This record gives sequence, structure tokens and C-alpha cells, in this order.
Amino acid sequence: MPDYITHDHDVLIIGAGGAGLRAAIAASAAGVKVAVISKSLLGKAHTVMAEGGIAAAMGNVDDRDSWRVHFADTMRGGQYLNNWRMAELHAKEAPDCVHELEAWGAVFDRTKDGRILQRNFGGHRYPRLAHVGDRTGLEMIRTLQDHGIHLGLDVFMEHTIVTLLKDGNRIAGAFGYDRERGRFHLFRAKAVVLATGGIGRAYSITSNSWEYTGDGHSLAYHAGASLMDMEFVQFHPTGMIWPPSVRGILVTEGVRGEGGVLRNKNGERFMFKDIPPAYVNQTADSEEEGWRYTQGDKNARRPPELLTRDHVARGIRREVQEGRGSPHGGVFLDIAWIKERIPNAAEHIKKKLPSMYHQFKQLADIDITQVPMEVGPTTHYMMGGVQVDADSQMSDVPGLFAAGECAAGLHGANRLGGNSLSDLLVFGKRAGEYAAEYAKKNPQGAVNTAELASMEKWSLQPFGREGADNPYAVQHALQGMMQDLVGIVRLESEMLQALESIQQLAAKAERVGVGGHREYNSGWHTALDLHNLLTVSEIVTRAAIERKESRGAHFRDDFPNKSDEFATFNIVVKKSPGGEPQITRETIGPMRDDLKQIIQEMK
Repeated sequence: MPDYITHDHDVLIIGAGGAGLRAAIAASAAGVKVAVISKSLLGKAHTVMAEGGIAAAMGNVDDRDSWRVHFADTMRGGQYLNNWRMAELHAKEAPDCVHELEAWGAVFDRTKDGRILQRNFGGHRYPRLAHVGDRTGLEMIRTLQDHGIHLGLDVFMEHTIVTLLKDGNRIAGAFGYDRERGRFHLFRAKAVVLATGGIGRAYSITSNSWEYTGDGHSLAYHAGASLMDMEFVQFHPTGMIWPPSVRGILVTEGVRGEGGVLRNKNGERFMFKDIPPAYVNQTADSEEEGWRYTQGDKNARRPPELLTRDHVARGIRREVQEGRGSPHGGVFLDIAWIKERIPNAAEHIKKKLPSMYHQFKQLADIDITQVPMEVGPTTHYMMGGVQVDADSQMSDVPGLFAAGECAAGLHGANRLGGNSLSDLLVFGKRAGEYAAEYAKKNPQGAVNTAELASMEKWSLQPFGREGADNPYAVQHALQGMMQDLVGIVRLESEMLQALESIQQLAAKAERVGVGGHREYNSGWHTALDLHNLLTVSEIVTRAAIERKESRGAHFRDDFPNKSDEFATFNIVVKKSPGGEPQITRETIGPMRDDLKQIIQEMK
């Protein structure tokens, strides 16, 4: 056996964002030895880009809010394809998780009487998002890290995992390398928690950071775990679009939650055209009433800009396609208009949205307190992921757990803004607790040395190819193809074309070559990332072809309406013995009667 750098732990956490850190804290508190692997530096997790807030029904601004309303909102936003048990646990446990963060030192914005302030967000009936200006994710990561470092965690920064290891059917650890020196590392563990985030880097326009190459989804799939709801990719309505160097960077929904409105080039608030029947009685019919709503008036109706993200993204796309877009192919998001309503509006905006103010000032030379922003849809979040047990977060591979964006179930067909951060806390905690419990009950699995040697050889192959394809060029081609053919609006003919392109790009990926050596070699890292990107791209495309309807974030021009046939099951993808994706339709289990009653009451 080659002399790999070997590490032994009870629980291995792959990913150091909100879900990974919360899982690590929970597992460590249970008394087991824990390691955290971060693809980037600690503190650089993509969770810091979650700006708007943490959805939790604490009722601090509107006392009509409760876990029951939050549950119903989450189910409605997910078009009832959610795992209802996960939605129940999430709604019930989120407030305690926020208070736990506060006890660990998180500094939230406050109401006048000193409670945690909550703001409006799309799809939420009442002001529900606990926030720290528009830097909530950053505060979450800071707090979790500060708390976690006192627990004796082993942290491996700038490490990438290339495969999960199994002993028979159960997990035995993971194999990867450090990105700085290129040395291979063997991580033996009794349980593994995947917390690797999403797949945004499979698309050309995305709010996601460079780490989001679908690692966790791909690792789980190739280890034999089932993936679910992979057709549901959320396109956030508002990303920066100008200048080109910032295209895709997130513009938080908090801008609209604080009163921002969307206008086309003619100055029209076009979202009034897109109000679905179910929302008519809840949506403001005037600028004045929408403003009252964002200021916490209990009797005002919410503005159409705060519809769910799929509605808003498609509304923006329509305005652009029909020639009413902004000069650079988007629309205008206007928060500056509130100077008509309140004195010192500029200072108010800077206080409520400090990151957005500095982001536009520094990156686009625009003062959002004075002029509108240009925005357009950007690939933002993956609702699909590893199929997990609702209570324990364990996959169908014993010892393999998943939490956060790389796990499926909570969000159904479309995630509500703010539910991602509470998802990280609630299910990161559960994954860590149950992984520790599993590790205590099971011995360390054996590691297959032949498998390690095979993976090392595969990982180093790009160095032996001269005159080969460029990994960056293959990645760029894949991103552009997915954006064009499997994007916001989909057609079967285009997705079949995408599958052909993926096969061609997969063949190129096997021929990519890199120069230099293993230290600090970003070309090598990109060459290895291609395996994950191609895996998730194919699965997304096949699942999207299978769902012949439009629901939530999945919209098909050839099947523009919801179908009763597809309303009762999730699409599940598993690797067949022959290595091909095997697609099945899994019927959603019957909901408990008390939860059914809640949904009926809220309707």
C-alpha cells in the first residue's frame, strides 16, 4: 500500500459551510472524534453569500406567525413535492436554532423592544427572516466557526475529496488530496456527512462561488446513493448583469423585502402581470400598499415582487425577450424610489443593505440610493440532492449522511428565500447528531487498497497527456450549453441535444491534459472537477426530461402547465450496476392528517 497521509476519525464532515460546521459542532458535542474538510479556506464558504436572513417563525414582528404557517408556506412554495416530515421538523426547530446562534454570539438586528428583527421575503406570509443587515450568512459562519474551534475539531483546509470509500455496502471513509501540495490523503471514518453545497458552476451565469461543482452530489451518486428532485434548479431573479466581470453575482432578495420594486425600461412594474390566482388577494395592488407591507403593516398586502422566485425569474425573462428589458439584457430593481416615502432614505438604505450599497458602488460604480440597479436571473440554488431520511439525514448508503444544499427533500420544487439558512442549522445539527450515534454503534470499515491505487492513478492521468484538450475550455463549453439548453425554460428537443453534448464533452474530459506539477495547479483541479460537473449535468438533464410538466423551478415550454400525473411523486436517480443513471418515480408517502389540516386551514 502506498504511503498515503492517513487520518482516523469517527465522523468526517465534507464541507465547511453552515451545514458542515453545524454538523461538526453537533457530532463533537456527542463525544466523537470529528474532522472537517474544506475545499477552500475556512470562512470562505458560500454560506456567506446568503444575505437576506434566516427563516424562522418567531413572531417577533407579526405575532400571527407560527410554525404551522411556516410549514404551510414551505409546502406551498415547494408545490407539495416536499418531504412533509422534513418541512415539519424545519418549521418547528428553526426558532430554537436561531436562538442557539444568538446564544453563541450572533449579533442580529433588533426591534425597538430588543427582540430579533424579522423582514419580509418572497413566499413567506409574514415577516420571518432574522437578519444582520444583508450580511446574515457571514454572521452565521463567523458564529459557527468561533463556537466550533473550541470543540477540538480537526480542520483540513484546501482539500478536495475525489471518492468515497466503502466496506461492502457501508461507508469506510474518503480519499482526496490537498490542493496546495497535491499530496494524497486517506480519511478513515465510521460515518461521513456530505455538506458540499450546490452545482451552480455547471452553468455560465451563477451566483455560486468556484467551489460549487456538484462534488457532494457526484460523490454520493458514484458511491451508490440515490439522488432526488434533480430537475429543480432555482434561478434567483436578481443577479448583477453589468459590467460583464460581475455578471451573476447575487443581489439579495432583501432589497425587495425592504421595498425595492422591479421595472422594465418603460418604468412599468411588470410583475403585476404575473400574479397567480392563488396570490391575488394577498398581493398589493399599488406602490403605496406594497410599501406599507414592507414596513410591517399587518393589514397591507405583499407586493408582486415578493412572489416566489420562479415566478419573478420568468417574469423578468419575458420582459427581456419581448424587448422591454434594460440596456444590458435585464430589468431595473429600484430601491431609490423610497426617498419619496421617508426622509434620509439614503442613510436608511445604507443601514438596511450595507453590502448591496458597497457591492454596486465598488463593482459597478452605481449608487443604489440614487438610481436603480440592473439585474437579471442567475443560477442560484439546487433543490435536488441526496435522498435522505427526514429525521436522521442518512442516505440509503449506511453511514453516509447529507445536509444543506446537497441534500434533497425540504424544498420540493422550489425553495423559499431564507429557508436555506434555517435548513443548514436544523438539518446540519441532525446530521451531526445521528452520524455520531451511527459511529458509536459501528466499527471502522476496511479500506480497499486496490481502489485507492486506482483512484490515485485516475487523478494523475491529466499530467500524462500532451497536446490534449484544455480543461478550462471543456468547462466553459459545458457551462454555456447548460445555460442555453437546460436553463430557466426548457424543451425536450433542446435537452436531448444537451445529452448528446454532455457525452461529447465527457469524451473530451477524458482527454484533458495539464502541464506543470501538482503544487498549486489550478488546471489540474479543474480537470478533476469536470468529472463531478458532467455527472450532475447529465442527471439534471435526464430528470428534467422525465418530468413532463411545469412545476416550481422546472418550467417546460412544451408542457407549460402542472400535471396531476406528476403531482404525487419525486424523480429519483440511482447509478445502475452498468454505470448508467437509472430513473424511477417514487410516490410521496401520505401526509399525516394533522398536517393536512394545517395546509387546508392556511389555504
